[in-house]
Amino acid sequence: MQHNIDLAGYTIRTDLALEAHEEASRQTGSEIPGVEMEVDDREPGIKVTRITVKDEEAGRRIGKLPGHYITIEVPGLRDNDTMLEDQVARRFSREFAQFLQKLGITEEMTALVVGLGNWNVTPDALGPMVVENLLVTRHLFTLAPESVEDGYREVSALSPGVLGITGIETSEIVFGVVEKSRPDFVIAVDALASRALHRVNTTIQISDTGIHPGSGVGNKRKAIDRHTLGIPVIAIGVPTVVFASTIVNDAITYLLGHFGQSMQEQNRAFNRLAISSVPERKEPYTEEDLPDMEARKTFLGLVGQLADAEKGQLIREVLQPLGQELVVTPKEVDDFMEGISNIIATGLNTALHRAVSRENAAAYTH
Repeated sequence: MQHNIDLAGYTIRTDLALEAHEEASRQTGSEIPGVEMEVDDREPGIKVTRITVKDEEAGRRIGKLPGHYITIEVPGLRDNDTMLEDQVARRFSREFAQFLQKLGITEEMTALVVGLGNWNVTPDALGPMVVENLLVTRHLFTLAPESVEDGYREVSALSPGVLGITGIETSEIVFGVVEKSRPDFVIAVDALASRALHRVNTTIQISDTGIHPGSGVGNKRKAIDRHTLGIPVIAIGVPTVVFASTIVNDAITYLLGHFGQSMQEQNRAFNRLAISSVPERKEPYTEEDLPDMEARKTFLGLVGQLADAEKGQLIREVLQPLGQELVVTPKEVDDFMEGISNIIATGLNTALHRAVSRENAAAYTH
């Protein structure tokens, strides 16, 4: 069925390569040439997806730069389970250490960790909160090298703030510090935006393609990457916000998925719509969970029949003129940010310093 909706201005609001690849594959109905994907879900509750974008053409197709992307998804992080958080920190540490090896970064190479974001705005404070819990050692190597035991790397850290606080472009601050301190590689930590509600505060992305400060809220600044700095830049990000149009779009999909599962349950066991007996949803709804087009039309009319891209564009066209295309974060964001920042800081401490292990990692974080 054809709908006369202009999609020219539609862009997927996501910083996650996994979501960009999913959307491109859904639109084309096939795998994207030049993109390799490997999924590892052997560890209960943790799903790791490794994506390699091999060339410029593949990157153009999914809207991401060529490079390597690792996505760690842990839906259970919403439950504030400290044992799970410890498990995720260990897995993140292993994945990050392997990522460093893949890039040819050895134990002797020095690191600068940049915590991007605004420490006055909770969902944007991921970078500064991670930096607060890092084990920094550069000053010890410089001032008292005899006191540094074997197994520690030279690490420095910086929270440059944002343009509205300092009046200086974040990239300019980072460029100046890199020029003077001369690290061998940079780790940039920042909050991201997702196009799926279920990935907010439950997902960590690692990539070697650098980062655009402010990209999570559609405010891209000058890139911080290998091209601009001349050294490897590893980006670590967590989606902490979604756009209002994403919430409305997902709510429609969830509603249709709920009806679809109810109808499937009816066909299995009842002669009526058994909404109360629908199994609890474990994963996001897929196309197989939704009812057929005729049923969608019955439930939601024309809107029910629209494809995801068409739905998203329609919602955006309605919200933007009203000034309601908001950036939204969960109300429990304070607890989420504290937990996820500790996970990343603990993982970085153990991955960067061989002397820091899972047994003593807690001594270096708040």
